[in-house]
Amino acid sequence: MTEAINQFVSELMEAWNAHDIERVTEFYAQDYEETDVGQAAPQRGRDGLRRKMVYYLRAFPDLRVTLDECVIEDSRVVLFWTWRGTHRGTFMHIPPTRREVTVRGTSLLTMEEGKIRRGLRIWDVAGLLRAIGLLPEL
Repeated sequence: MTEAINQFVSELMEAWNAHDIERVTEFYAQDYEETDVGQAAPQRGRDGLRRKMVYYLRAFPDLRVTLDECVIEDSRVVLFWTWRGTHRGTFMHIPPTRREVTVRGTSLLTMEEGKIRRGLRIWDVAGLLRAIGLLPEL
């Protein structure tokens, strides 16, 4: 089972990096739920996921995700990732700065029947704000 999940995650990363929104949504259950520390409310369903991807890709059209580590335990998968991109569109009501950013984060995914059913995304929001010049270096 671990090998199948590793393959699943690899294909998910490929789809994200290809910016293939429809392909990415196929990895998720119809009633997918996600909590993201950077969002005020949970995302629900594939339509919520599509909107989120469009939002990120408009702000960072060259966004690339690197999987740093993957931990699998039963139906849960923890992804440690880094994404990089250039801030070329409005993000979090912040106009484009044209700055290159690197953001690290972790996603906890719960799998059911071969799809991602729930997600929890925790990422370095402060690091992103520092990278685009809105917070001072610590």
